[in-house]
Amino acid sequence: MAPRVGDDVSNKQVMFRDYVTGYPKESDMFLTTGIIRLKVPQGSDAVLVKNIYISCDPRMQFFMRKAVGLTGYDRFTPVFVFHENLQPMFGYGVAKVLDSGNPKFKAGDLVWGITGWEEYSLITKTESLIKIQHTDVPLSYYTGILGMPGMTAYAGFYEVGAPKKGEYVFVSAASGAVGQLIGQFAKLEGCYVVGSAGSKEKVDLLKNKLGFDDAFNYKEEHDLNAALKRYFPEGIDVYFEHVGGEMLDAVLLNMRHFGRIAVCGMISQYNLDEHQGIKNLMHIGFKWIHMQGYAHRNYYHLYPKFLDTVLPFIREKKIVYVEDAVEGLENAPAALVGLFSGRNFGKQVVAVAPE
Repeated sequence: MAPRVGDDVSNKQVMFRDYVTGYPKESDMFLTTGIIRLKVPQGSDAVLVKNIYISCDPRMQFFMRKAVGLTGYDRFTPVFVFHENLQPMFGYGVAKVLDSGNPKFKAGDLVWGITGWEEYSLITKTESLIKIQHTDVPLSYYTGILGMPGMTAYAGFYEVGAPKKGEYVFVSAASGAVGQLIGQFAKLEGCYVVGSAGSKEKVDLLKNKLGFDDAFNYKEEHDLNAALKRYFPEGIDVYFEHVGGEMLDAVLLNMRHFGRIAVCGMISQYNLDEHQGIKNLMHIGFKWIHMQGYAHRNYYHLYPKFLDTVLPFIREKKIVYVEDAVEGLENAPAALVGLFSGRNFGKQVVAVAPE
């Protein structure tokens, strides 16, 4: 018999063991079982949900550090708390509302936003929740192409980089949740697009399934500058930055005049105790390059416009979206850790209770 509102039920949760340095490990997390009452406390404007999918995102490793250490970033970045405080890990997810004290949501609504890594969550900070109106596409897409990664790709492409037809576009970490979308947006706009990835299989995916003009395995390139000159003999107009470090240094040497660099991540630097310095920054001045960092949260006001653009692409199969799904909360720690070694193949998502 399915649990009902007001019942006390068991609640599997992924807890955080201790703050980390370097790369997160599976042992930094553990699975436990608590008890939750399926009822919003009287007078609260919280929302009680049953989680359906949770998202594994590289940005989550910042929440595992005692101090982020990036000036200006700390105020935006919460941290996970120790398991003694009885709070699970959290991240983006898709959920079904079971009970609500918030007039914006009612029982039965499907939502996406920040939720707990657990079977059921009482969400008191509801400002991140967005009601799902379109269910003719897979619900898991709201952890990716129709959620935070999709908004990141859309904002980076249309609002920051803004490539024009015929321009030369380079995307690093191109097979990931954001990169795969940016590359396809660029092709739809008539650009020449090359992506980099970390395995032969991912390179094949970019060229043979996602429609990139070309792609290369950066791990097989001993000289990234030479590799970029090979794929972009006339230079790069727009670079979508997800890697940083040596890749960014090589890109700066190969940018064209008036080029644009849209920066939404630097995954190669996230777990280093000392970040790599960039030697070729003078090219920004020499070539009049515009380099801008951005985050999806600055563009949420464009979400309706984003849906109007992307949903037709999905329905008309003009965009291919690749997910790497695992089932069960018990597999969530391994899925998250795998992001940092490139183990995932596409957007990493965990099915908690798929409908």
